[in-house]
Amino acid sequence: MVEVQLDGVAWRVLPADAVVRTGLLVGRILDRATARALARELRRSRALADAARVLRHHDVSRRRLDERLARRGAGAEARADALATLAQAGLVDDARVAATRARSLAERGYGDAAIRFSLEREQLAAEVVEEALAALEPERDRMKTLLPDPADVKALRRLAARGFAAETLEDVAGFANDG
Repeated sequence: MVEVQLDGVAWRVLPADAVVRTGLLVGRILDRATARALARELRRSRALADAARVLRHHDVSRRRLDERLARRGAGAEARADALATLAQAGLVDDARVAATRARSLAERGYGDAAIRFSLEREQLAAEVVEEALAALEPERDRMKTLLPDPADVKALRRLAARGFAAETLEDVAGFANDG
């Protein structure tokens, strides 16, 4: 943070990055153009700080982060700059978000349909969702570990409710069509 003075009187304490990017120096006149540039840089700095605060708590998709910044009043230019900066630093990565979320849901016993639904609700691109699902252990293998007794109807219903495909349930439970 940098304390900025106008005519020798303390004016404001501003983020150092905004002061540097504006080019404020001791003795520089704060004319209208500089004031506008400073306001723009303050918006960018605020958007970046808000985005970093969100990411400190959990990984979110680029679209979700953009929506959160918009709700907090960040303009399109400030949001785009903040997202680009964080993406360049590797902090915003939709593929990582999708893979992590898909793996977590699979470990908690969810099928591909439920995982796909969750990832799409996060507004992740279709190709990112498909890559995350492809990286998982096949649904059939996951179901076998969750279903010790294929004749347990209650367990089959629970797995169906957790997004496992009906075809996979039939195949694993042993009552698939015999032709």
